[in-house]
Amino acid sequence: MCRIHGSFHARTTAQEMRDVAALQHHGGPDAQSFAQHSGWALGNNRLSIMDPEGGAQPYRLGDITVVFNGELYNHDRLRTELIRQGFHFEDRCDGSILPALYLTYGERFAEQLDGMFSVAVMDLRGAPRLVIATDASGMKPLYYHWEERSGRFHFASELPALLGFTDVRPYEDDLGLHTYLAAKTPFGRRTMFEGIEVLPPAATAVVTREDGLRLTTRRMGYESAPPVDEERSLARAGEELRELLSREVSRLLIADAPVAAITSGGLDSSLVTALAARTLHDRGASGALHTFNIAYTGNWPGDERAFAAEVSRHTGTVHHQVEIDPSTFPDLMGDVVRHLGQPNADPITLSTFSLFRAVRDAGFKVALTGDAADELFGGYARMTQAVAAPEGTDWAGAYLDHLAAVPRALREELYTAEYADRVLASGGSAMPPGLTDILEHGTGSRLQRISRIEQRYRLPAYHLRRVDHLSMASSVEARLPFCQPSVVRFAATLPDRHRTVPGVGVKRALYRAADGLLPESVLNRPKQPFTLPITAMLAPGQRLWAMARDVLSPQALRSDGRLRYEVVDALFTEQAERPSDNASLALWALMSHQMWRSEFLGRPAGQPTPRTRELAGAAG
Repeated sequence: MCRIHGSFHARTTAQEMRDVAALQHHGGPDAQSFAQHSGWALGNNRLSIMDPEGGAQPYRLGDITVVFNGELYNHDRLRTELIRQGFHFEDRCDGSILPALYLTYGERFAEQLDGMFSVAVMDLRGAPRLVIATDASGMKPLYYHWEERSGRFHFASELPALLGFTDVRPYEDDLGLHTYLAAKTPFGRRTMFEGIEVLPPAATAVVTREDGLRLTTRRMGYESAPPVDEERSLARAGEELRELLSREVSRLLIADAPVAAITSGGLDSSLVTALAARTLHDRGASGALHTFNIAYTGNWPGDERAFAAEVSRHTGTVHHQVEIDPSTFPDLMGDVVRHLGQPNADPITLSTFSLFRAVRDAGFKVALTGDAADELFGGYARMTQAVAAPEGTDWAGAYLDHLAAVPRALREELYTAEYADRVLASGGSAMPPGLTDILEHGTGSRLQRISRIEQRYRLPAYHLRRVDHLSMASSVEARLPFCQPSVVRFAATLPDRHRTVPGVGVKRALYRAADGLLPESVLNRPKQPFTLPITAMLAPGQRLWAMARDVLSPQALRSDGRLRYEVVDALFTEQAERPSDNASLALWALMSHQMWRSEFLGRPAGQPTPRTRELAGAAG
């Protein structure tokens, strides 16, 4: 697991490469290195998980140079095949196979990979070309800036690092605020910065001096899956899913570093925990699995620590109960905003950041999580509501509104007349065109269309990037069994009735898979999202309240010019008198956005912020 960065057709100095590496040092503290020649540079920060003594990057083979971020779970098989073809390897590190794999398969090399990854290949055979690729789910993001006129191309695993290149300047996408409030974070290739994009899942981009940037996408798991199996019973589906998840969890437990599990107390992470604990027991491991749960000092709604503790007792793990004081949240928000690089409207970011920091402090470099199960198996209430909506109703519009940080009606009240005109002039759509096409005109049932949107757009942008950035902020590799290609393909073969049936249940095949492995109290508990109880915490007298009032002051909003401060003030009044998720989440989203602007844009273009300097200094 690493962080990568580089440039092509640009004059990047050695000091610049070191400065950029320092900005993502937390994601790869074990080693830093780079290769640099006329017109190109590739750099790497390493977090040693597999073969710590080997695997030095960049990987080189003849005219091929590679840097890599991620984990490849089929590297042993690929290495064996490549050895048969005459290649030789000095170590058993997963990424060491990549130059030979690229020489064998060319630009389609990523189709052979099973795992989570972002890869950059510099090919100097003939006219130089840079090839970058991402995994099918988007677990390892890669941000890039391409200046079409000059041909300069820069990339990095994290946005703050990308902004460390002299040629990459932070200009705000004026419509980014609208996009953010409508989806909680930009979907598709967009970011909050003008001219900076993120490589989509299952994508390969080729950059040459002659032809510029060419981007292609591979088939994703749900596109390459066999047809829906209407004949398979729910019981059989549960059995097959349990066996499949057991195999994948077993593979993801292999590491040359300590592995733990995140256990929220809900179905998804508890099932991963149970399978991991059983696997280690069957292997005769010397110690039990360690599990981690987070809770908050005081009495707050939605506390799951009792469920997580019960799962730990049931599965025989060594349990770590992490507890954080809500009074520290204002101090954490700056760190979270900086590591994410752009606003994410889910308050769970603070908990995620704190939880992985506790995992690191306990001595673990790898943690298994239950992320992505809801997207694959139909676990969200918005899915059930969309499926249950009668024909003739605007179920699609209601579903999209559920994705928003601020519902459409409230957004229309919030925008100043000038900003509303700019949004309207742009076409007004905050979503990528492909998303609305799938929802309104795609093939399959409502649930199948929604699932494709969740997996293609929302999961990578809103969910996986958050997990990646906030785990790697503490030098922890998060591994996600539910994002494994085999699990994604299996989910796509399930008929709707094995996933979500309004009035009957959600994630039905997954519940069958967990039957007998988890306590009945966990299996029968109402679904609860893993999030921060922000509605209760954002209240007069709390530090978060004082911070929000300060960040969203009339002066700050007038200076920005896009939001009506009197509407924001009315939200504060509503939250103080009649606390609600609608008001609290809107205020949280607006505060996060304003803090992001202050962190990344409240300075002359191209100049680092004091916090960015601190980060680089601490890393050095």
